[in-house]
This record gives sequence, C-alpha cells and structure tokens, in this order.
Amino acid sequence: MKFARLGPLGHETPVAIIEGTTYDISSLTGDITGEFLHDGGELVQGALDAGTLSIVENPEELRVGAPIARPQAVICIGQNYAAHAAESGAQPPSTPIVFMKHPNTVVGPNDTVPLPPGAEKVDWEVELAIVIGRRASYLGSIEEAAAHIGGYTVVDDISERAWQMEQSLGQWSKGKNGESFAPTGPVVVTPDEVDPGNLGLRSWVNGELRQDSTTSDMIFSVEYIVWHLSQYMVLEPGDLICTGTPEGVAFSGRFPYLVDGDVVRLEIDGIGTQEHVFRSK
Repeated sequence: MKFARLGPLGHETPVAIIEGTTYDISSLTGDITGEFLHDGGELVQGALDAGTLSIVENPEELRVGAPIARPQAVICIGQNYAAHAAESGAQPPSTPIVFMKHPNTVVGPNDTVPLPPGAEKVDWEVELAIVIGRRASYLGSIEEAAAHIGGYTVVDDISERAWQMEQSLGQWSKGKNGESFAPTGPVVVTPDEVDPGNLGLRSWVNGELRQDSTTSDMIFSVEYIVWHLSQYMVLEPGDLICTGTPEGVAFSGRFPYLVDGDVVRLEIDGIGTQEHVFRSK
C-alpha cells in the first residue's frame, strides 16, 4: 500500500493509493504519521472493504506534499555505497557515518528548491529513506529492526559541498541544512510492497542520467542501520532515515554543480518519481 499527502502546503489531505486508485483517508487519520504507518494499512483495508472511503478525483492535478508529516528527526548515513565513497576520495566506512538534517528541510517532492545566496556547489543525491513506524531503542539484534520500519520513500539529500566540506570542519551539517534541502516523496510505501535490498535508483539533471545503481550495493543494510542507530539514539515513529547515495554526483568532478533553472529528477523502483527545479533565492 502507498500513502501520500495531497494539497496546498499546510493543508494536505492524507490519501492511500491502492491498485492505481487514490482514496481520501482523512476519516481515518488526520495525517500520515509514523504511528499511523504502524498499523494504518489494516485500518485502510478494513475501510476499503466496508466501502466507506471516497475516491479522490483527478489526484494528478493536486500538489504532492511530503508523504510523512514533519518528522522529529532526519537522520542521514554518509558514504553508504562503496563507489560513492571512492568518488568522494574516501575508503568505504567500517561503521555508519551519521549526520543530521533539520526537519524543516523536508518539503514536497516536486516543490521548487531555492539556491541559497552565495551557494556555488549545490549537489543532488538520490536516496532510499526509511520511515520509522515503531519506537526503537537499544534493539537487541539486527533481526528486530524490520518490525520498527513503517515504510520507505525517496529523498533528495541536497548538499552545498563547499559549506559541507570546506566550512564544517568535517561535521558536514552546514552543507546539509539549506532551505528545502530534503525533497521527500512522492509516497511512503509499506514494507510489504518492496525489497529494500534490491531496488533500482536513478537521478537525472536536465534530462541527462547522473546516477544509476541499486540498493544491493549499499554497505550497510536498512535493518543494520536501524539497529545501529538504536544503540546511540531513540528512534521515534515518523523519524526519517536517509540511507546514502550511489555514485554519480557533482562532487565527483564528473558533472557541474546545480545552477538556477536546473531540473533534478529522482526515481526509485516500486516507490516513485520526484522532480524539482532549482531557483536562485
């Protein structure tokens, strides 16, 4: 099952997408949250079977919001693909590299992204993101992690590389938290719908392919990441975990950085596509 939030910013309607039909589920939940994802699929299926859900007409005409209401935390894993680590000039990490993005960076998948004043090295990163559906703290094993995952979505982990690498003294945060630096969506897909360890993921800039890889190349699996993070922090329902990006970003030196008017398109198999334009602020 897929969940989304459609409508104007701040007034999105929660919907479920089932076999290509979009249903208004606002009678079941006020929003798409981590708590809802934990057992929302059963709730929606019951209402669908009872015939109590209304169909959203022409959903393609509505703005697509971020598919999860603002998370408490956006946690990111760096250099989780060996080829991306290599193009960054680093050895594959032996333990997950962890950094944070401000929750207010999360915006709709197709919303315009402003280029910060003075930014010169803005970069794209297609990433599979985990949405936590159940509180996770000090999990006893990697195998326990799956039960705490509420779904998966697509995130563009946008970066300003000069601010990240040259002005953050190795901490990265300055380059990761610009306005709207985490377009998210279009949907959250429930775990039963996809195999997170074998999903194709791609990015394009102005129609030219930049990244083309698969999550099978991740160094640390989604289950390992959730287990590992739970040893150091409490993961709450709705938290977003970005799991890293494959090779093919501008930081590699193979492609130019983003400028005013550039259009970035991201796609992950089984989840969906997002596309956003970058504009000078």
